[in-house]
Order: sequence, then C-alpha cells, then structure tokens
Amino acid sequence: MSQSFIDNVNASYNPKGPFIQLGSGILNGEVRTNAKVNLALKMMNRHGLIAGATGTGKTRTLQLMAEQLSDAGVPVFMLDVKGDLSGLAEPGNTNDALLERGNLVGIPFVPSSFPIEVFSLSGNLGSAMRITVEDFGPILLARILDLNETQSGVLSAIFKYADDTKLPLVDLDDLKKLLSYLSEGAGAEEIKADYGKISTASSGAILRKIVATEQQGVAHIFGEKEFDIQDLFGKVDGKGVITLLNISDIQDQPLLFSTFLLSLLAQLFKKMPEVGDLDKPKLVFFFDEAHLLFNGASKVFLMQVEQIVRLIRSKGIGVFFCTQAATDIPESVLGQLGNRIQHALRAFTPNDAENLRKTVRTYPTSEFYEIDKILTSLGTGQALVTVLNDKGIPTEVVATHLVPARAIMGPADPQTYDSIIKNSEYYSKYQERIERRTASEIIAERQSAAEEERVREKARQEAEKATRTRTGSSSRRQTPLEAAQTQASRTLAREGAKLLGKIANGILNSIFKRK
Repeated sequence: MSQSFIDNVNASYNPKGPFIQLGSGILNGEVRTNAKVNLALKMMNRHGLIAGATGTGKTRTLQLMAEQLSDAGVPVFMLDVKGDLSGLAEPGNTNDALLERGNLVGIPFVPSSFPIEVFSLSGNLGSAMRITVEDFGPILLARILDLNETQSGVLSAIFKYADDTKLPLVDLDDLKKLLSYLSEGAGAEEIKADYGKISTASSGAILRKIVATEQQGVAHIFGEKEFDIQDLFGKVDGKGVITLLNISDIQDQPLLFSTFLLSLLAQLFKKMPEVGDLDKPKLVFFFDEAHLLFNGASKVFLMQVEQIVRLIRSKGIGVFFCTQAATDIPESVLGQLGNRIQHALRAFTPNDAENLRKTVRTYPTSEFYEIDKILTSLGTGQALVTVLNDKGIPTEVVATHLVPARAIMGPADPQTYDSIIKNSEYYSKYQERIERRTASEIIAERQSAAEEERVREKARQEAEKATRTRTGSSSRRQTPLEAAQTQASRTLAREGAKLLGKIANGILNSIFKRK
C-alpha cells in the first residue's frame, strides 16, 4: 500500500467536526496507527449498515459505537437479542490482549461504564414497553397477523372508522369488539355506505388470527401506559443514555419484536419535529436482526419502511441496520445507507458465494483491495469500512481493525442488572397497566343502550296490543245489567207489538160487524 493511500484515508476519515473512532487501517495485513478511520457525527443521520457472518464481531461493533455516541451526549436505542448488552453499565476488565489492541489502533484501552435503561416487551426483563393498537397501525398489525391483501384492506377500513368516530383502539380486545360490531347488525349497516361491507368470511378470518396471536402471548405489548418516545432522549451527566430492549425471552417471536421496532421508528417519524442537518444526531437507533423485518414482507409494508428511513433523517434520527449480509436489505432501503461496516463473510456454499458477489457490488471500487478476497479473510473485530465524509461523499474502502469496547462485553452482574431496573424511574412509570374507557367499553355501552331501547320498544308494542285487545273485547261483551236491560227492551218490544196487533184486530172486527 502506498503512502498516498494512507494519506487519503487520514484525510477522508478525519472530519472537522465531532466524530466517533472506528479504528485504524489494516494495510498489507499490518495495523498502521497513522491511518485513522473515523465517522463524523453529523453524517450518522444518513443511516448505515453493520453486516457480517455470525461470530465476526457485529455486536461488539454496535457496542463500541454506542459507547462513543454516549460519550458525545447522543442517546442510543439498541435491541438486546441475547441479553448480553447490559454489561455496558459496568467497566470492562483490563487484560493484555485489550491493552495491546488499544495500542495498535492508537486508542489506549480505558475501562468505562455508561448509563443504561433496560426495557422488555414482556415486562419480565425490564420496564414494560407497550404501544396502543391505534398507534401500531393497520399495516404493521397486518404484518404480525399475516393477513392477505383483502384482509389487510378490511383492517385499514376498521382503523379509519375508529379514527373518524373517535373510538380509541388500545388493545386487541378493542379491535375484536369493533370487528364484531361492524360485521353484523346495526354496525354493518352503519359502515357499509362510507367504508364498504365487511364480509363474514373476512371478519371471521381476521378474528381467528387475532385469537391465535393472543395465544402466542403477544397481546401484552398492546395497552397503556404506552411508551413515550421522549424517554429515549435521556442524558446523565452529559452522557447519552443507552436504552436497551431485552428480547431474550421472546427470541422465538422474531416477527413481533422486529415489527415493534419499526413501530417505534414510525412513532419517532410521526412525533418528532423537523430539525434539518445537525452537528450530531439527536438519537441513533440500532436495528439488530434487521433481516427478520423484511422476510416475506408485503409491498405496502416495504413502502412504509422505505418512507420512514428516507424521511426520518430530517428529524435528526440516525438508523443503523445490523444483519448478516447486505443482501438481506431491500435495494430501496440499502441505497439509503451511506455508512457501511462489513465484517467477514463466508463462502462455504453456492448461495454464500452468490451473496458475496452481490455484496461486493454494493461497495465503491478500490484500487488497493480485492474486496471479495478481503471480505472472506477478515478476522474477528476487523471490518471493511466506507462512510460518508463531511460533504456526504463516500470515503475510500478500507480494511479496518476496530477499536475495542470499553465496557463489559457480556451481561451485567445479576444484582447490578436487577438494581438498574428497580431503581429506574421508568419501572414505576410503566409497570402497571392503565385501564380507561376505550372502544370495547363504548361499543358495549352502545349495544346495551340499543338492547334497552329494543326492550322498551317491545314493551310499548305489547302494551298497545293489549289496549287494542281490551277495546275490542269491550265492544262485543256486555255486563249483566246491560244484558238484562237489553233483554227487557226486547221483551217490551215484543209485548208492545202483540198489544198493538190485538187493538188493530179489535178495531177491524168492529167495523165489519157494523156492516
């Protein structure tokens, strides 16, 4: 490698403003401490990718970046998949290997601890983190429920109706109640004109999938008190707080936690103000296990991800996706990730070789590296790096020996972990669920009122019928006195007629006798 290349690396990777130190260049297999590889903080809201095969050091790269961001006063959000990032709260253990590595990269190893907060979707491993169904939204919920296009459309119509009629959808019970209400009876008639009719087949299928999801233990993430995204922006003594979401107890539900992470990004995008370009980001969001987010995703879902990633940088939020290969990320999203840290890739199978070939094409060409060969020969803690410089131009691709993390690279001591959770202000803030008047209660009240009105109407109709019956009966029947009077009148009329007849006959007989 030429001195001009080293000078170029030093020039392009050393911004004028604040930066984080990634490492030093590896040139011809030797670590040269005068080839510094740094990442400008002002470019971190242009997003990035951290990729590499299992065991190549991706998690530790996340850790060293989080540590330096915290030092710079930038809050960080991280997914703790295995529960081994809580060691950030404790200074690392000094040993000869770490001291030697720090000296080689020109950054002496000094053990340090960092302020952390621990959350959990189950509420068992940290402060509870929840979201309401209405804020989660129909697109992400359709993703979790695995709905087809027709069912997703029905779900969107239900959410629109709830929004228009001010029906709060807080948990899955609210959604189930509203779905049943709108698919039959008065609710079905109410929604038909403006939102379309919901078929029994569609409502039944959606309801079954909601129930199946509840049986998997997912329902607990929906509810109140809802997590406030402003709690991601904490600082302690000038250091940015590193917020960890420990999902080690729900690793078997990847669709749940990956979609939940996207919902947090969506909330940040929706609720944070526009700030333009800043000297350093307001928050950096590390999206670990990113491939889980995109597997089998619908076009509508991918469009939402692309929109969030494209526009959220104007809110001062940087997003770094962490996965095994660049090919795990859709091209529409990958094209927006200006900062790349690529750990070693393996090419043991034809599929691996194809992924390696595609990954190489995503990097700028280099006169100094055969990228396909360097990617398969990198060791643990080494990576191929290209980032955006101060002017937003991709830097030279450089093989880099990364800075060692300064905190414990593993889980914190159990007592320390428990103390962090129990002493957190968020533990008491979010631990207890809040119950209020929501869609299920409002609909139940409507149905109860409608049932009461139906009962009153039925009673009124029965009363009117009884009145008509009594009136009709009285016109056909007489009391005994009335019957006697009627019979007397009839008798008098008969006797009178007889008397008149006798008188008439007597008169006629008198007349004829005289003649």
